[in-house]
Amino acid sequence: MELSRPALAVAVLVTAVVVGPWLARVAVRLAARDDAALPTPRRTAVMTAGFAALLAGAAELTGLRPATAALAWAAGAAVVLAATDLASHRLPDRVTYPAYAVCGTALLVDAAVEGTWGALLTAVVAGATALLVGGLGWFVSPQGLGLGDVKLLGLLGLLLGWFGWGVLLAGVFLGLLTGAVVSIVLLATRRAGWRTAIPFGPPLLAGAVLALALGGGALP
Repeated sequence: MELSRPALAVAVLVTAVVVGPWLARVAVRLAARDDAALPTPRRTAVMTAGFAALLAGAAELTGLRPATAALAWAAGAAVVLAATDLASHRLPDRVTYPAYAVCGTALLVDAAVEGTWGALLTAVVAGATALLVGGLGWFVSPQGLGLGDVKLLGLLGLLLGWFGWGVLLAGVFLGLLTGAVVSIVLLATRRAGWRTAIPFGPPLLAGAVLALALGGGALP
């Protein structure tokens, strides 16, 4: 489906303005485990802007097709998961599991409409592989990789794998690299020690976004 750039920009902006504040409320309530908690105006603005940028990237990457819904939902989930992990070192199943269901369904519909069955198969295998490898990592070192991180890896494997194994490998590498750079900066500025637990979710998500920006242009 074709849509002019101005119309697409307006749609992205309206969606972000409407949904962004709700995402901020969800994130702060999950982090605080308090259904009455409210985000600060600054947090709301930052999360809304981040969501708008991810939505715009998704629309630019895929245009308007069923797979776009997968990326759009993943964008909202990413914003909530990153904010929650930074605040409380948790990646709630209440966000991850629905993302699996919605993204998987959207990619299935895309396969039925656009004929991208090969990409769907690759996505499923990639997601299962990422989940298995992450699970092994958690089994070997549960202090270094939490179960929430494992489930996030499976979700990212599903989404990045749809674009190809190269994009998935790039996403994992860039995520690890981002995490390493952040850790070094925190240590150098003495904001963290060698035993300080550093949330792994945001670097993984950042790596995925970078991989899609760099190598996701070739659509199935």
